[in-house]
Amino acid sequence: MRAAFAALLLSIAIAVSVPPAAAHAVAARSSAAATLAKREMRLRLAAWHYATRQRGKPYIWGGTGPYGYDCSGLVYAAYKAAGIVLPRTTYEMLGSWRLVRIPKSKARRGDLAFFGTGHVELYDWGPWTFGAATTGTLIDYHLMNVFWHPTMYFMVKL
Repeated sequence: MRAAFAALLLSIAIAVSVPPAAAHAVAARSSAAATLAKREMRLRLAAWHYATRQRGKPYIWGGTGPYGYDCSGLVYAAYKAAGIVLPRTTYEMLGSWRLVRIPKSKARRGDLAFFGTGHVELYDWGPWTFGAATTGTLIDYHLMNVFWHPTMYFMVKL
């Protein structure tokens, strides 16, 4: 009986200590964050799908499509097609407020993988990226290795 009474008093104390308005505000913030995360994921994947449809097109220095792209031109065009305008070059992208640096363990398909400050591709998964490598190559998947791997990863925020 004492245990039941103590449990009742504890539940009343908890209910009184968290005002309903505060609990609602926390739930609303949590819901808004989840909605934003879903929207960011949809846009990231839209950019990814746009980019993969460019597979097999040539690397063209300074190219922004539709017949060929350079590395940042492909990323720029892919995110623009998804409704997000990023700066045009890798150097400008790195200075953009839209990019948030993340560890590789948090990188998802469509996030940006920078190889130093002069090259960018879209991250795929594991040891794979997708993009335009260099003059004379076609847009395709690239396997990371000891000599060629991203040094920084970024997600694009809305």
